[in-house]
Amino acid sequence: MSDRYFTKQTFSFLSSLAENNNREWFEEHQREYEDLVRSPALAFISDMSHEMPSISRHFLAQPKKVGGSLMRVYRDTRFSKDKTPYKTNIGIHFRHEIGKDIHAPGYYLHIAPDECFMGVGLWHPDADALFKIRTGLLEHGDVWVQARDEASFSQHYDLVGDSLANAPRGFAKDHPLVTDLKRKDFIALSRMSKTEVTSSKLRPMIVERFREAAPMMSFLCQALGLRF
Repeated sequence: MSDRYFTKQTFSFLSSLAENNNREWFEEHQREYEDLVRSPALAFISDMSHEMPSISRHFLAQPKKVGGSLMRVYRDTRFSKDKTPYKTNIGIHFRHEIGKDIHAPGYYLHIAPDECFMGVGLWHPDADALFKIRTGLLEHGDVWVQARDEASFSQHYDLVGDSLANAPRGFAKDHPLVTDLKRKDFIALSRMSKTEVTSSKLRPMIVERFREAAPMMSFLCQALGLRF
């Protein structure tokens, strides 16, 4: 396994890509993208494929150039006013084995010049999944609260994402967990510095943080009827 993956040059490349977000520039600097972004990201994913079973055997680290854990550099511009063709961050997603996209439960790593973080949970679940999670909150609220408020988890993670203005239809507005019932996303982020990303401690730190999130991920999987 490698000790280090990403470097200061990785961040420099991503900054330059942000300033020159066009196909001509990217094609001229394809070698740098391979050396500074894709190759180290795939090496990290490959090493994490040996670590993930100790966290959960049902979340996959797949070191493939296409269709694996490394998210595409190409942006989907079809429905966006922003027509720049490339993402200026590194996105790595270890999704659940049943998942087809980023809307499945997963562990996530985001590396960009302006912010770096690891994330856990479920982003933009569909209506059926959201109802199951909310029902889980009603039936096993004590398990959720214990996971949410566990000391090491709450020390390193912040629950973020979109929420409804009011309690969802069919759920009591005075329920003790109404703040959580209003959530439209069930994700938690743990911030990282560039120094941490480029250090030899990156992988051990991520493994530790992912383990700290196990109670939350277990709750979400149980609510969705998935294996954890």
